[in-house]
Amino acid sequence: MDLPVFNTLELTVDDDGIATLYLNRPEKMNAFNREMKDELLAAFDFTDQHDEVRAVIVTGKGRAFCAGADLSSGGDTFDYKKRGGEGANPDDAHRDGGGQVAMRIYRSLKPVIGAVNGAAVGVGITMQLPMDVRMASEDAKFGFVFSRRGIVNEAASSWFLSRVVGISSALEWCFTGRVFKADEAKERGLVRSLHKPEDLYPAAVALAKEMVEQSAPVSVAVIRQMIWRMAGADHPMEAHKLDSKAMKSRGGSEDVKEGVMSFLEKRPAVFPDKVSRDLPDFFDWQSEPPFE
Repeated sequence: MDLPVFNTLELTVDDDGIATLYLNRPEKMNAFNREMKDELLAAFDFTDQHDEVRAVIVTGKGRAFCAGADLSSGGDTFDYKKRGGEGANPDDAHRDGGGQVAMRIYRSLKPVIGAVNGAAVGVGITMQLPMDVRMASEDAKFGFVFSRRGIVNEAASSWFLSRVVGISSALEWCFTGRVFKADEAKERGLVRSLHKPEDLYPAAVALAKEMVEQSAPVSVAVIRQMIWRMAGADHPMEAHKLDSKAMKSRGGSEDVKEGVMSFLEKRPAVFPDKVSRDLPDFFDWQSEPPFE
C-alpha cells in the first residue's frame, strides 16, 4: 500500500492497520488553511478506500493539535467573497472549509480517534466533534473562540457540539469564547480521558487496537454510520427500521458464520468480508444531502 504524501499532513499506517494522521504545520501550531482542508478530505478518502486501514488516529506535530484557522490573511481571513475570487471552486467560495472536513469525518467508514496533544482552538476543536473518541494530554487547551473573532461556530458544530456535551455547556463555551483546560473538557464530556503527554499517543493506539482487533470490519463500518446517522432521528422507529434492514442484510453473511463458529469453537475469528466490497447495499453509507 503506497501512502499519499501531503504538505500539511503526515500519514502513517502500522502493521495492525492503525492509521495516524498528523496535522503537520508545527511552525504555525498546525493552523488550518485551505490546503490542509483539501488534504484532510483526501486523507479520509484514502483510509476509507483501503481495507488494510482499520482505524484512524488524528493528532498534531509539535506542541499544538491545531490552533485554529490560519489568520495570516488578517481581516480578510473569513471574507468568503474576497477569499473565493474569480474562477474559484464554488465549494471554497460558499462552503465552510471546516464543515467540509467535519462532514467527511462524519462519513468515515473507519473509527476515528482524536489524540489532542496541545492547543485545540476554533476549527482545531470543532473538526474533532465528529470523531468517535477524543483523548487529551493533560497540557491540552480548548476554545470555541468564534464570538471573540466576530464570527460564529462552524464545522457543523451547531449540530455536533450539543450532542457531545449538552446544550448548556455548548452555549456557555461558545458565548464566552474562553479557552479552558483539559480537566474541564474531561469533566464535561468533551474528551474521554486525560494522559501525560508522553502517554497520550500510546493510549490512543491501544484504544484503536481494542476497537478493531476482534471486530468484523464491515460491522464496525455499518455500526459507526448507524449510530451517527440516528443521532438526529426524530423517533426510535427510524432506528428500528435501519437496524432491521442491516440485520437482514448481514445475517446471512460469511462474517456472521465466522463470528458464530469462532465463538463455538473457542478460537479467534478471521472475518472474510471487506469494507470495500461487502457493505450492505440497501443504503449509500457515504451519502450526504446536497449543499444548497
